[in-house]
Amino acid sequence: MREVQFGLTQYLLRGRFISARPAKIRAVFRKVLVANRGEIAVRIIRALRELGITSVAVFSDADRASLHVRMADEAEHIGPAPSSESYLRSDRVLDAARTHSAEAIHPGYGFLSEDADFADDCERAGIKFIGPSADSIRRLGSKIDGRRLAQDAGAPVVPGTNEPATSYDHARAIAREIGYPVLLKAVAGGGGKGMRLVNSEPELEAAIRDARSEAERAFRSGEVYVEKAIRNPRHIEIQLLGDEHGHLIYLGERECSLQRRHQKVVEECPSPLVDAHPEMRAAMGEAALKIARAAGYYNAGTAEFLVDSERNFYFLEMNTRLQVEHPVTELASSLDLVHWQIRIAAGERLTVRQEDVALRGSAIECRLYAEDPDASFFPSPGVIDTLVEPAGPGVRLDSGVYEGCEVTIDYDPLLAKLTVWASDRPAAIARMQRALSEYRVGGIRHNISFFREIMSDPEFRLGRLHTGFIAEFLERRRPPREDPELDMIVALTAVGHYRKHKRTAKGRNAGSQISPWLLEGRSQNLR
Repeated sequence: MREVQFGLTQYLLRGRFISARPAKIRAVFRKVLVANRGEIAVRIIRALRELGITSVAVFSDADRASLHVRMADEAEHIGPAPSSESYLRSDRVLDAARTHSAEAIHPGYGFLSEDADFADDCERAGIKFIGPSADSIRRLGSKIDGRRLAQDAGAPVVPGTNEPATSYDHARAIAREIGYPVLLKAVAGGGGKGMRLVNSEPELEAAIRDARSEAERAFRSGEVYVEKAIRNPRHIEIQLLGDEHGHLIYLGERECSLQRRHQKVVEECPSPLVDAHPEMRAAMGEAALKIARAAGYYNAGTAEFLVDSERNFYFLEMNTRLQVEHPVTELASSLDLVHWQIRIAAGERLTVRQEDVALRGSAIECRLYAEDPDASFFPSPGVIDTLVEPAGPGVRLDSGVYEGCEVTIDYDPLLAKLTVWASDRPAAIARMQRALSEYRVGGIRHNISFFREIMSDPEFRLGRLHTGFIAEFLERRRPPREDPELDMIVALTAVGHYRKHKRTAKGRNAGSQISPWLLEGRSQNLR
């Protein structure tokens, strides 16, 4: 079977796509395998094409027709839909790299990106892992080990333990010592999995059981530890970038306080708080550098901090990979993080000095999910039958979908990341509102309207952000109308109003306040 997709001629043979490749621009690697899917795989493939490097995609049964497969120069089938049988199978990913003679593997985020054993396997296979060393991943991958390393480096950490809670009695003793409320966290965790807030001792036993069970399923380790819960903190992170020759810098901060179930949904660069108190940027940046240097870190990474109401900051964890929200840093710093990841892995020196780093303007990102905001954000799989994407000045869309593609329940329902840049935060908010108003996705439920509400929220516009913001926002937002008779009355009234104006539209002069275009649009919305 022969296919032509996205301007690249591709041939399908035994589950393997091979296609023509563009002219070479830069000699870094000849061929790189992307061990991921969705929008991040598309993002990396685009970077590889710009660098003149052949890209190799991997795909499961569910992703055979996915955008990242269509865009890649070559592709290899690696297993059934469940990620445990495909994207998490390091042996199959390495076999695909060998089959296509890839010199390096970019893991993106999630899946194998923070798997130290996989980084070691790549090294043994003679394939470059585009990321930090396996040793750094191990030292920072465990949240407890990361806490110890941060303390030894002189960085502030949230009060808590530096060892797992071995039993309920052990956890109870720790919680009593540091005081409620406390957080239970998975030692190998991330993305809010294996995390539980405990406000009082009667809640502790059930919370430990649930946290361990979730952590075991997500990370194959049920170990949890106890940490003091800081009420309504801000979540601010520092982007790091370093080469393999010892040069390490920070690229400013991102505000990631808007979270739902511990998952970030809106990110900004710079943080409104840090922008108002710029001395925090250098202090947090230097703390992040201390931790990274202590771990012998290189490539891209992110140090995450919690900031309390007194602007005290505490190290939370280190993400030893590219972050989902990296586009806001790229837009504000004018640096391409994925390009630098690839070039650093190829042995190049980082030519950007700390004094060269300057954040300009304001960037905001919204994560668009296939989910229903009015049904507890329940996932909404299905076929996208309509897709109109926003564009224009200062708008960037990192998408993994196209019109006609199917959104399955097999993976995270992230569709795309919409990011805007403008000269200041109010202008960026206005630009995001405009971009969201242009976005049309049909066939599935999505959270675009939810973000339009957030962008109009007075508290958000004032920059009064914290990790409990979304919960408070949901409490104060106007609930959707549930009375079908009321909906019908409103619709009939609008139709009558429209017909009245339509009858007199021809007699309106040029100075009319209501245009026929607007009236026609209102009519279409009522169909």
